[in-house]
Amino acid sequence: MQHGMGAPMPPNEAAGQAHWGTGAPGARAQGGHPPVPVHHPYPAPPAGQPGPSAPAAPQGPPAHPGPQGHQAPAGPQGPPVPHAPAPQGPPPGWSGGQVTSHITLPPAVTGTGGATLAVLLIGPAGAGKTTVARHWATRRPVPTAHISLDDVREWVCSGFADPQSGWNENSEAQYRLARRTCGFAARNFLANGISCILDDAVFPDWPVVGLGGWKRHVGPGLLPVVLLPGLDIVLERNAERSGNRRLADEEVAAIHGRMAGWYGSGLPIIDNSTYDVETTARVLDDVLARAISGRPPA
Repeated sequence: MQHGMGAPMPPNEAAGQAHWGTGAPGARAQGGHPPVPVHHPYPAPPAGQPGPSAPAAPQGPPAHPGPQGHQAPAGPQGPPVPHAPAPQGPPPGWSGGQVTSHITLPPAVTGTGGATLAVLLIGPAGAGKTTVARHWATRRPVPTAHISLDDVREWVCSGFADPQSGWNENSEAQYRLARRTCGFAARNFLANGISCILDDAVFPDWPVVGLGGWKRHVGPGLLPVVLLPGLDIVLERNAERSGNRRLADEEVAAIHGRMAGWYGSGLPIIDNSTYDVETTARVLDDVLARAISGRPPA
């Protein structure tokens, strides 16, 4: 049934579905073109059956009839009412087909993520611990410092006690001083929300001077990880060193043998004999993630 003054019929669900996500209204197009055809929500009834009628729009008072045989002139017509814009999502109570939209998800956080950590990377000379520690610290998404014991020890320019010239009280005192200085720096970084990773050749048979001493200097939350490749790899890498950081093969072999005592200690051990620096740093991050989450090492 037509209504002379009523609003046009609203678009049906099928028309609305066709416009989801496009925002294309069914209003009259610019330039005088006819409006975009929109199907009405009341489908044509089968032949011979009356169809449902649209709800009647509110009607004003009837026009005053004129003399018999004449109709009163129609009142002024307002501008055409545009069709309502197509809905931007499924109508309430929609239970039809799947409706999808683009959702931007935050990047997945893997490994240690943004945790503030204090890490001690243990290993013999030539294990690559200094290079791996620096690489791991550089690639983290949060501020992280690398504190190298050898770098701090070499701050002593005059009177430097080189262990290659023989281990004595002077060299031992300088090592103890360097460890305390590294521990102080680590606590200072941590107090300011900056993670840190330290590296040192810590022997398992020196609990007081070694791991126990580091935990006293840095704190009980220190996470130790052992980097222990095969002896042939350690000897090869040591041969590429220069200056006082290159040790004799016999000394490297002795240190490597003592490091084997970490097996069975419960500390996570990474054999990076076949890993490059990038892979080793990635494995280190996974090991640390397991440690802080309470999961056992892989």
